[in-house]
Amino acid sequence: MSLSSIELFAGAGGLAMGVSLAGFRSHSVVEWDKWACDTVRQNQQLGYPLVCDWPVVEGDVRNWVRDFDCSALEGNLDLVAGGPPCQPFSMGGKHKAHQDERDMFPVTVDVIRRLKPRAFIVENVKGLTRSSFHNYYQYILLQLEFPELSRCPDESWADHHQRLQQFKTAKRRGGVGLTYNILPTLVNAANYGVPQKRERVFIVGFRADLPVRWAFPRETHSLAALLHDQWVTGYYWERHKVSARRRPAVPDALTNTVARLRGLGLPPMRAPWQTVRDALVGLSNPEKSEGDAANHRFQGGARVYPGHTGSPLDLPAKTLKAGDHGVPGGENMMVRDDGSVRYFTVRESARIQTFPDGYAFHGSWSEAMRQLGNAVPVTLGRVVAASVAEHLLNDDIRRVTTGQLALETAMAHA
Repeated sequence: MSLSSIELFAGAGGLAMGVSLAGFRSHSVVEWDKWACDTVRQNQQLGYPLVCDWPVVEGDVRNWVRDFDCSALEGNLDLVAGGPPCQPFSMGGKHKAHQDERDMFPVTVDVIRRLKPRAFIVENVKGLTRSSFHNYYQYILLQLEFPELSRCPDESWADHHQRLQQFKTAKRRGGVGLTYNILPTLVNAANYGVPQKRERVFIVGFRADLPVRWAFPRETHSLAALLHDQWVTGYYWERHKVSARRRPAVPDALTNTVARLRGLGLPPMRAPWQTVRDALVGLSNPEKSEGDAANHRFQGGARVYPGHTGSPLDLPAKTLKAGDHGVPGGENMMVRDDGSVRYFTVRESARIQTFPDGYAFHGSWSEAMRQLGNAVPVTLGRVVAASVAEHLLNDDIRRVTTGQLALETAMAHA
């Protein structure tokens, strides 16, 4: 059994790559940014296997959905996945939400309404959950839950929100068609093996006619396990060949936590958080040797300023940022052992975002860093998509064993 997907706002392909790794076959990979599309096309030309068969569509999703023939896929598509542009809700943006022309949640709902996928995965920034956006966030969730209860031409979003609320709380919901069971979850990518503290909202929905009981995948990594490896057993420093005299002291803020871990006598059940030092294993120092890996060139000019102090080597990186006008912020820096800072190379940033080493990025350093700052970590995308795929395939197996799938197929071809 094969699973089908469409990826919206695909960027350089982080979430789409995770979806592909989970076993979905892409019908369309839609992205408006030329540089990001060129990155995918460049990797297709290089024969990179995960993206070779992606049908890349360069253009505005609003135009694509208007022109796309939905008839062949309507109700038969397994997954719509995408991360609408985060700038309307980002901590570093202008916080205009629905007033920002880049708010693409309405078109995301429109795609779901037209294609009726069995499931969807929508990703966005933590800022979407801020108190100042609370009503609009709830409005987004209700639209995704009832996509066919669409906004009227002269209706304000607030009035539409009220109508959706009234519909949801009504005892009888006559006349509704497409409905989804949705679960929004705020996650930290570091808790899933990504060497970066990147908090993101995932909104996952399954069509309500499917007997699916889904929960967000359990966390697999923890800070406690990292601290245990560093300060209880010392395995972390041994693995990285850091001698005892070069190891830093336990930070004052962590003294009590480390003492408690020592007192437990048993290691934590989860795997350790992955650190910047873990992510950079095998890469040369770009200041001394350039060209031994794709996109691994030193970029000078890094400096510390308030709020931008760089990422310590022995913790997950701070959230990589796309920056303003292609100029990344100080979060895209690492702090060397001697306390000085330098920018991450594109390849180092790709490692932190869990892109494979064979995947190249098109464009200048600032352009490639913008693509990476906007990306979903591949590993996190795969974890979420694989869980969705498992439940969809279990439903397929159920329908096969009950004969329901054969009946549906016959009716579709009648």
